[in-house]
Amino acid sequence: MGHLSTHVLDTARGVPAAGVVVEVRIVRGDESRRVAAATTNAQGRTEAPLVVDERLERGIYELTFHVGDYFRAAGVALSDPPFLDHVVIRVGIADAGATYHVPLLISPYGYTTYRGT
Repeated sequence: MGHLSTHVLDTARGVPAAGVVVEVRIVRGDESRRVAAATTNAQGRTEAPLVVDERLERGIYELTFHVGDYFRAAGVALSDPPFLDHVVIRVGIADAGATYHVPLLISPYGYTTYRGT
């Protein structure tokens, strides 16, 4: 069955990003509904996929990564307000039976994402 998952890596420090809060919303027009939330573990992954099986619907999903809190907790000096406090990524799920993995590579001043496997 299909699922939506993530993995967060801290490219500034060269480590998995442990402790990043990730919220997931499904977006329909001007409205959205929260469908999941999780925190990354020591490997930078959530303990389970964010959305799985029958809960994964075709549509637009918004993943919000609380990276400012992560960098502050890691003792990284940030501007006030931080350049990146939340990273928001919208992905389209065309096939609810497919696997969608959304890795996030972060630093205090930039990020990269892609569709992984």
